[in-house]
Amino acid sequence: MKMAIVTGGGDGLGADIARALSDKGYRVGVLDIRTQLADETAEKLTNAISLHADVTDPDQVAAAFEKFGEIPNLLVNNAGIVRFGPLEEQSVEDYSSVISVNLLGSCICARQASFGMLARGSGHIINITSVNGIHPAPHVGLYGGTKAAMANMTQAMSIEWGPRGLRVNAIAPGFIDAGMSKPIYQNPKVREIRGGGVPLRRLGVDRDIASAVLYLDSDEAGYISGHQLVVDGGVSNSVMAHLPRE
Repeated sequence: MKMAIVTGGGDGLGADIARALSDKGYRVGVLDIRTQLADETAEKLTNAISLHADVTDPDQVAAAFEKFGEIPNLLVNNAGIVRFGPLEEQSVEDYSSVISVNLLGSCICARQASFGMLARGSGHIINITSVNGIHPAPHVGLYGGTKAAMANMTQAMSIEWGPRGLRVNAIAPGFIDAGMSKPIYQNPKVREIRGGGVPLRRLGVDRDIASAVLYLDSDEAGYISGHQLVVDGGVSNSVMAHLPRE
């Protein structure tokens, strides 16, 4: 049986990923700062455990991994936050919190997972980034910057830890009707405009990202490391489609 820990697993995309892993027979650690949500999600899954931790706190993360009781085969760094609004109107606290959770938190969790994985000589880490880290968007503060940094971090980890048996990859979701983006798509006009701008003519859904996690962690993807898999229906490559010739 494979073992997996999913950060930010209490709800949204993290819960969907945890559910998909559980359905495939993984034992899953649902790690979240929101204890009640982690408990509720874990209770609905087969062979899952709730883990409470603030990903920015190394001691809490270490305690959560200890509670899990086994070295995970897979860590999914999904925990993340965004602060919406113009850059000049955001506070330094807004900047700091996004960097702390998205970038530093992912580093802390990856580092904690690496201790056992490196000692064992095998393991896989998947960092959830974003197309915002490839093509910046307005009014999302430093969110895109942290996701770009996570992509670079993924490559650095794969280079350092690959020779010692670890794979490290990233998944960059596009317009996904799940998780922190779900409230955006409650507006029918936004759904129509954004979905219509995707070459596949639809928004992504939770299973699109969960399926990518399952694929990257499969034996079929065993030679893939240091890669950022963009799961966006082609939207990040479609700028010329929106600027047609006569």
